[in-house]
Amino acid sequence: MIRSMTGFGREQRVTDGREITVEIRSVNHRYHEFFAKTPRQYGYLEEKLKTLVSGQISRGKVEVSVTIHNLSGREVDVTINRDVVESYLTALRGLDSGLTDNLSLSDVFRIPDSFTVTKSVVDEDAIWEAVSQTAVAALERFVAMRETEGAKMKADILQRLSFIEAATAQIQSASPQTSERYRNKLLDKMNEIIGTCGVDENRVLLEAAIFAEKTAVDEETVRLKSHTAQVRELLDNENVVGRKLDFIVQEMNREINTIGSKANDIDITRIVVDCKSELEKIREQIQNIE
Repeated sequence: MIRSMTGFGREQRVTDGREITVEIRSVNHRYHEFFAKTPRQYGYLEEKLKTLVSGQISRGKVEVSVTIHNLSGREVDVTINRDVVESYLTALRGLDSGLTDNLSLSDVFRIPDSFTVTKSVVDEDAIWEAVSQTAVAALERFVAMRETEGAKMKADILQRLSFIEAATAQIQSASPQTSERYRNKLLDKMNEIIGTCGVDENRVLLEAAIFAEKTAVDEETVRLKSHTAQVRELLDNENVVGRKLDFIVQEMNREINTIGSKANDIDITRIVVDCKSELEKIREQIQNIE
């Protein structure tokens, strides 16, 4: 199935007291590049996400953004150092200075080393399980969008391809007539100049044959038809075909240019101009195909 290289997918879930949001977006790129944005303490997720996403994407610059919000608000554990606090209190009470025992909680906070703050222990496997489930859902939306865009591009390319195929048939039909018109024109011109009695019919036929050889586009039209058939075949292919399509379109452009340079006929020239316009639009679409 044809896929676009641009896409977006988003999923948000709440698991084990954590709100997890995963966003996946991509833009055109000749190769496959991956970037991940995760909270600093969850950096170990990046490589896992890369493996997950790369299994579904072959081309394009992909960025995955992950946010994890702890709904319980407990990101750290705080413990009181009782021995330290009691030592300070014992020392203060031992002073013979008439101090009253009215120590407040704010006073305890000001005692050096009275509290120990540590980050909560995180189960990395459990976090990844929750993130991966969310990421898979976001990836499904992302791929679906790419496929939808790909289907639209395929329809557009096929329509323009049909135009080029019809134009190629017109060129094949018009090419022999060009040589015949040239022969008649040459004969009329020679008759006008030297009269009927002096015209060498064999010489006219030779000149017409040379002209036909120079302007013949049979080989180019045959190859052009072959290339359009290959494009149709690739558009129905389940594999990644973006690069192959790009190459074939370059070959089609070469054949059309050759036809334009060889054909000494205004009607064929107009057809070639129209073909080049349609082919350029096809090329623009293909640049966005995975």
